[in-house]
Amino acid sequence: MAVAKRVRIGLIGAGRMGSFHAQTLAQRIPGAMLTAVADPVPGAAEKLAATLGAPHAYTDPQALFDDEDIDAVVIASPARTHAELVVAAARSGKSVFCEKPMAVTLEEADQAIAAVQQAGVVLQVGFNRRFVSGFASAYQEIKAGHIGVPQLMRSVTRDPGLGDPAPIPHWTIFLETLIHDFDILLHLNPGAKPVEVYAMADALVRPDFKTRGLLDTAVVNIRFDNGAIATAEANFQAVYGYDVRGEVFGSQGMLQAGNINLNNCVRYNAQGIAIDTARRDTDLLRDAYIDELSDFVRCVTTGETPQATGQDARNALEIALACIASVQQSKPIVL
Repeated sequence: MAVAKRVRIGLIGAGRMGSFHAQTLAQRIPGAMLTAVADPVPGAAEKLAATLGAPHAYTDPQALFDDEDIDAVVIASPARTHAELVVAAARSGKSVFCEKPMAVTLEEADQAIAAVQQAGVVLQVGFNRRFVSGFASAYQEIKAGHIGVPQLMRSVTRDPGLGDPAPIPHWTIFLETLIHDFDILLHLNPGAKPVEVYAMADALVRPDFKTRGLLDTAVVNIRFDNGAIATAEANFQAVYGYDVRGEVFGSQGMLQAGNINLNNCVRYNAQGIAIDTARRDTDLLRDAYIDELSDFVRCVTTGETPQATGQDARNALEIALACIASVQQSKPIVL
């Protein structure tokens, strides 16, 4: 029996998320091979590549794009670099998995989508919530019409702890955190389009950084053209652990997805009832992170369209940018 050829993948970005993706590619997906790592920080790519047995390490991403031994790339660099890297990768004939957000302006998003279409390569964006079992099941239930027409929707992202806020770019809560919520709300209301967005945001965790542009708490209301009204909320410090949940209330029922449990063990003792909670996204969403990259490798192999496309990324970004405008103007934004 012939052995299927593994997809040779280069990783851009050797930071926390990039390192987790690199381990997944090297150790957890039989159809993938981590071939190269690129990172501009001196020694970062070399260290990660050596640890995981990748044969090539670069400080310049273009050198990775020019490497003919690479079939596809995973982009896990800082958010503001994503769009230009997607374009460069596509022009080099590489399929692309890009961490969210794919872009921070609609113009950048359109350029990335056009480059991918022109090159005829695969583009998948890292909206991992689509690969969480509960959210995936909820989507199938909604598509099958089991709860009727969505009327009220809710998505929650609460990070377990805010570190040093100084390096956090302005508008991160919309462009990098709530972008997940916007995507899953769109995903769980299939065929509907947002028509109005109203956002409120503040620095409640670290008010001393508000004058420097930090927003660490936000609530967003989204109205869709099918009548559904959605709420998305985020906070950068949930002291009880990482919290990712969603809910869809429809004309014939309700669905809930996600929880804060690290596992399904519940502790009963003299102090009461307790559970363990996750303190990192790579713990709470570990399986989803692996499954999304597995799906990317499958799509590169088969040529199928990924579950989370460049257009999906653009749709979520449109809401994020409307949130920014809403906060700046203190009014709802009509799309």
